[in-house]
Amino acid sequence: MLFGLDGVEIGLIIVFFCLFGGILSGFPVAFAIGGAGIISFGIIAALDSAGLLIHQAIDTGSQAYRDLVATGVKPDAVSIFRYPDLPRSAVPVFAQGWETALDRNVSFIVNRMNERVLAGQSIETLLAVVMFVMMGIALERSKIANDLLTTMARVFGPLPGGLAVSIVVVGAFLAASTGIVGATVVTMGLLALPTMLRNNYSPELATGVIAASGTLGQIIPPSIVIVLLGTLAGDLYSTAQESRAVAAGCSDALTYLGEPAVVSVGTLFQAALLPGILLALLYALYAFGYALLNPEHAPAVEMGSTSQEPITRSEALTWLLAAPLALIVGAVLLVNVNVIGSQDITVSAFSDLGEGASLRTNVSEECKASMIDLHGQEKWDTAVSEQARIDAAGGAAASQKLTEEELEATRLAKIAGAAPIGTGVAVLIVILGLVLIMGRGISPSSEPRPLMLGAVGLILVALVDLFLISPVSSSGATFLLLALPFALALYGCGAAASRLAQNELIRVVFPPLVLIVAVLGSILGGITNPTPAAALGAGGAIMLAAYRKLHDEGRTGRVIIWSTYAIIICILIGINFDLRINRESVGAESWIAFLLAYGAYLYALFGLLFGCWVLFSTGVLTPVVRETAKVTSMVFTILIGSQLLNLVVISFGGEHYIQQFLKSFDNEFTVFLIVMLVLFVLGFVLDFLEIIYIVIPIVGPVIYGGSFDPKWVTIMVAVNLQTSFLTPPFGFALFYLRGVAPKEVTTGHIYRGILPFVVIQVIGLGILWYFPAIVTIVPALMPN
Repeated sequence: MLFGLDGVEIGLIIVFFCLFGGILSGFPVAFAIGGAGIISFGIIAALDSAGLLIHQAIDTGSQAYRDLVATGVKPDAVSIFRYPDLPRSAVPVFAQGWETALDRNVSFIVNRMNERVLAGQSIETLLAVVMFVMMGIALERSKIANDLLTTMARVFGPLPGGLAVSIVVVGAFLAASTGIVGATVVTMGLLALPTMLRNNYSPELATGVIAASGTLGQIIPPSIVIVLLGTLAGDLYSTAQESRAVAAGCSDALTYLGEPAVVSVGTLFQAALLPGILLALLYALYAFGYALLNPEHAPAVEMGSTSQEPITRSEALTWLLAAPLALIVGAVLLVNVNVIGSQDITVSAFSDLGEGASLRTNVSEECKASMIDLHGQEKWDTAVSEQARIDAAGGAAASQKLTEEELEATRLAKIAGAAPIGTGVAVLIVILGLVLIMGRGISPSSEPRPLMLGAVGLILVALVDLFLISPVSSSGATFLLLALPFALALYGCGAAASRLAQNELIRVVFPPLVLIVAVLGSILGGITNPTPAAALGAGGAIMLAAYRKLHDEGRTGRVIIWSTYAIIICILIGINFDLRINRESVGAESWIAFLLAYGAYLYALFGLLFGCWVLFSTGVLTPVVRETAKVTSMVFTILIGSQLLNLVVISFGGEHYIQQFLKSFDNEFTVFLIVMLVLFVLGFVLDFLEIIYIVIPIVGPVIYGGSFDPKWVTIMVAVNLQTSFLTPPFGFALFYLRGVAPKEVTTGHIYRGILPFVVIQVIGLGILWYFPAIVTIVPALMPN
């Protein structure tokens, strides 16, 4: 043994020093990682060939080992960490020689490149990275961030610490629209830091709040960190739970867990929503509290009004708070009494297909004992009774096919139980109603007649849907009956929108907010997966940037606006009409709807191409595409290099050695705490990409192989990486801010300013640790 260390331990040390040496060498990180893998493999192979690296493995042929296994201990649970007194045998670190390991690594890296970079299942999800990066860069280049900072400063400036609070709000906005930490920190550092310093803000508070708010892109969806973590978490969780099920004596994870062992990026976005909002609120509360205690270091600043018309307090309370709240609460109450709800009357002849007990009960005794230990005796007894009822009824197969009479009876029951007002119509009424109310609240002295006509139109919509439209009404008849009332409502909303556009806050915040809601709403609502939503976001960002450019040049942006309407028309037609024209018989109604939808689609495509041309002709599109290509190529190159480095660690047993060490602790919380501490420390010197692709695959089988919720595990890791992004002296966000800070702001100011926010991050981690429901409640409520 060299230096008294095990050969695998020396191999891990060599990999560690080669990796950090490569990163500190000045070479691009994406290439340094792959180079570190090649160099470390060469060094380890040379030492192994010279007989200097010896691994002290447990002697599986010894009597002590056989006696231990005979007691019921599974061979996979036997390790030198858990049973250090077992006899050992000296073996080389490359069991079959370094030549075989090299051949296997080359073959494996080619297969991994094909799976993860060229044509694998995870490619569709990774494409979301490209789209989200383009979305963020397009919004950044269109100066929308500048407008947000200026406007939010006017809104919150008069409050104590208002500029700092506005930075947090804008940071959350940019996080939800870009997901790129470096871009957000640099943008806010350039735009906001000089303003805060001119207004006598403490350099410590100013730099701390900018750096912390910029890192919200790590956690607030659509976060690139979560996209990349999610692609790994799904595979790691599925594989780890299958191994756990087999170790428990069950055939598969579905039997053992009672549910599929899957986790998707969309579900992780849902899980990350509340933790991201929680951190933003904690930042804002700290800034406000700091200003109350130190008013001279965070003074209130009057930076102008965002509205041209003065509004009294009673008018603001009535139209901007009470009326919108009453509309939303009223709609919720109508949902609870089934006045608003689903009008779907679809009945399947196989509607009972797959009916079964909550747990599989036809399992071995060993699996039964493991399942009772996992789920509890009460849940097992419930599943047994459920299965007994199904068997008594003839089994699940007997309840799959419904007769014609049963089908008709089920359909009539659905018609009778359908809500009088459909969910889609109710949502449109609420949205348009909010527009009318806000239009009245922003400009209460304007002529109210157009808004009143819009309100009458919405009332007529509700009455028509209540009395004239039934669940069996065709889509065409529904459209014709609602067309006139909706036209009246849209007339009023058009007048309200023109008034809202006169308010600077709404004019600046509304467009990116709509884009964020469209992207996140489609993901969080389970309508689509992240990749199409990311494509929608990228296209929307391009059109938004083009409209801003046209507006700056005094040109009309009517094409962009009408293209937006065309997208809305496509969505509404697709929801309400059957557009499958490849069926044997297609009615005139479907053909008309299809042609309208297709025409709207073509016009929307024209608007997107027109937006690209506007950005290209003004010199914006080229740098956007160039920056997108640079960021995404870096991501995929790091992916390839990290795979190579991981294969080197696997080839000499390093991954198995680390996992055995972690599994030697009986307490899952202890193991997870150790992993979190390691990730926190590594976050000082490694970017999140390196940690995700190098460290997570090694520790993932352990932290995802226990009883913890995979969503909670992933979000905890993401927040931990965000914390290490801030922590002095190596936090990447601090370097980004140092690069754009004025000369009067020293590195000491930045370090002292960020320490309270690091404490807040740790508090946030502690809250998520003790209250995991913050992570899991939104996915539990959202459809998937």
